[in-house]
Amino acid sequence: MRLPSCLLFAPLLLLAGAAAAQEFWLEPARFKIEPGTALHVRVFTGAHFQGKRWAGKASRITQLLHLSPTGLEDVTATATAADSLRTTLTFTQPGTHLVALTTNQAFLQLSAADFTTYLQESGLGHIIALRKQRGEAEKPGREAYQRCATTLVQVGTPLPQDTARAWGRPLGLPVEILPEQNPTLLKSGMSITLRILAAGRPMAGQLVQVWQRGNFAIRPPLKLRSNQNGRVLFRLQTPGEYLVSTVQMSAAPAHQQADWQSTWSTFTFAYSQKN
Repeated sequence: MRLPSCLLFAPLLLLAGAAAAQEFWLEPARFKIEPGTALHVRVFTGAHFQGKRWAGKASRITQLLHLSPTGLEDVTATATAADSLRTTLTFTQPGTHLVALTTNQAFLQLSAADFTTYLQESGLGHIIALRKQRGEAEKPGREAYQRCATTLVQVGTPLPQDTARAWGRPLGLPVEILPEQNPTLLKSGMSITLRILAAGRPMAGQLVQVWQRGNFAIRPPLKLRSNQNGRVLFRLQTPGEYLVSTVQMSAAPAHQQADWQSTWSTFTFAYSQKN
């Protein structure tokens, strides 16, 4: 299912370079629950997997999807019925569930120096080169961005024979990060492979950053590049909560107020040795 492109813009944002690189992620109140639980799937923004509740209004949301082992439910209308976003979902079916959220476009403008720093930190060296080619290296960076965020919730005991594979099913989001193994079934020291997709197609050469949060100070992110099939692989060293992020950017259409358009995508999950 491909999401419709949205040309709505939030009010102008003038951000410092560090703020531009902030992540946006889904974080369930608990990553593992019992069947029948009503769970608040919170929306956070911040840096280095530390942040605060997102202050955006419901009008910013284009889709909120709940993919369970028995099928896909679009809960956008319920979540956005009021000004404040409502993201409490009921999980009835045992198994591993995927929740996905997308926003419309917002606009930001940064000084040339801050924009270059942001591009460097996001692994977007090709955009730096394009700005030089276009004679824009010393001009402010004007960007229209949208966000995609997914998370996994384990309901009941993980099922080794999970034929539904809701945890790894593509939804056709603008950019999505999907596991090729169910993280809830992996043991310490095992590796996990993730796919980076843009509207269902593999994205090669993407910078992918991985943060882990556990019983220690948050470590610097692991930085990887996706291969020609859009895959990255890393080892799960210790139990904890993980945040994976990537940013895709391209030149904006000529009629837009921005010079560049981007999609910031994240994926969160929890891994425990005691499955």
